[in-house]
Amino acid sequence: MKPKIKSEYKEKVIDLRRVTRVVAGGKRMSFRATVVIGDEKSKVGIGVAKGLDVAQAVDKAKLRAKKNLIVVPLKGRSIPHEVEAKYSAAYIKIKPAKLGHGLKAGGASRSVLLLAGIKDATSKTLGKTKNKLTNAMATIEALKMLNFKKPDRTN
Repeated sequence: MKPKIKSEYKEKVIDLRRVTRVVAGGKRMSFRATVVIGDEKSKVGIGVAKGLDVAQAVDKAKLRAKKNLIVVPLKGRSIPHEVEAKYSAAYIKIKPAKLGHGLKAGGASRSVLLLAGIKDATSKTLGKTKNKLTNAMATIEALKMLNFKKPDRTN
């Protein structure tokens, strides 16, 4: 038996659905898992995968999340500036906050921001959808828009 290697990433299953595919003999059931992984230092990623059972779907989603990692520029415990993004029907706005303010965010976006290492920020989901996957993807799109330029000291 192989020893289990401890991953440097923390993970959270944000959505788990039973999906069916109609074939000639009837319906085939499978599970779709949406997993967010992050190191709580600036790396975060989302993976979506299907499997015949829950464990298989979650394991495949974790592997895909590792392939989709992005690096988020942090300014202390917050983000450098306000961003907003749209993904499908999901629309999100993320604002930086002062030290000690805490993370004011709900649902799937909270999981993504926590695993990215953002501890002081405010997030508002403005889209009409309640779908956790699209809200999480909108959060990732917003984090991709962040840019942190170092001040130039040439003057």
